[in-house]
Amino acid sequence: MFKKKLITAVFAALLVLVGVSVLAACTGGSKSARKSDKLQIVTTFYPMQAFTKAVVGDAADVVVLVKPGVEPHDFEPSAKDVATIQGADAFVYNSPALETWVAKTTGDLKNVPVIEAAKGIKLLTGTSDEGEGDKVKDPHVWLSPELAAKEVATIRDALVAKFPDKKAVFTANAAAYLAKLKSLDADYRAAFSDAKEKNFVTQHAAFAYLAQSYGLHQVSVSGIDPEVEPSATRLKTLKAYVAKNKIKYIYFEENASDKVAKTLADEAHVKTLALNPLESLTKAQEDAGEDYISVMKTNLVNLEKTTNNG
Repeated sequence: MFKKKLITAVFAALLVLVGVSVLAACTGGSKSARKSDKLQIVTTFYPMQAFTKAVVGDAADVVVLVKPGVEPHDFEPSAKDVATIQGADAFVYNSPALETWVAKTTGDLKNVPVIEAAKGIKLLTGTSDEGEGDKVKDPHVWLSPELAAKEVATIRDALVAKFPDKKAVFTANAAAYLAKLKSLDADYRAAFSDAKEKNFVTQHAAFAYLAQSYGLHQVSVSGIDPEVEPSATRLKTLKAYVAKNKIKYIYFEENASDKVAKTLADEAHVKTLALNPLESLTKAQEDAGEDYISVMKTNLVNLEKTTNNG
């Protein structure tokens, strides 16, 4: 599955690059076509947008490529997207483990710094289909507040290096946001330090870094690839696991199909709760003022229902 996606990503990137230079002048991708004099930072998907915006504040416009409702695991940039990247002052992405298309798309960029937010973080290895698929690197580092702080610091340092005249602003903004992440991290540590139950069952393997940071153990229905459905054998094994460990909740992903999680929950006679992988926010969440911090607090509340044994 992931090998096919990688080949597709490379091929798509090559096709896209053919028409990019012409399109850039027509889409506002060039710096001269902008309506604002502010810096323009292009990001791949919501966490990168949120972390970058926290650093730059009002000193730059932050653009996100992956729109709400689009699965970032499957996203391929259009020619317009590539033109937007080429016209940016900086480009921020998570890691090659998720945005497999970045290397080919940005290989020829000369004046646009490409910032890998997860650089320096040791990525865990998982499978595309839990226990059965190809070995792949797990990209979901942003779901650990501890590691999210490292991503913010990496973004800050790279932007300060590129725009030294903005150092004071970027440093102060980042410090304020890092304080919020430190508080969130402390909340997670306090909640799980004496947890009665350390195991939790989730729809796909997105929460391994969160589990690692806070002494928990993620048991996933499917693997790192959210589109791969589990086999009947896997569901049978998990049903027995849930019964043996007296698990009371199966976590489904907010903003994604909950069919598999609900099937397992029904067969195991347990309840379901949402865990948000924060790959995007819905319009309703945006309108309600939700953000990374608030959603991660909701995730914490829901996880505690399992770790406190319901």
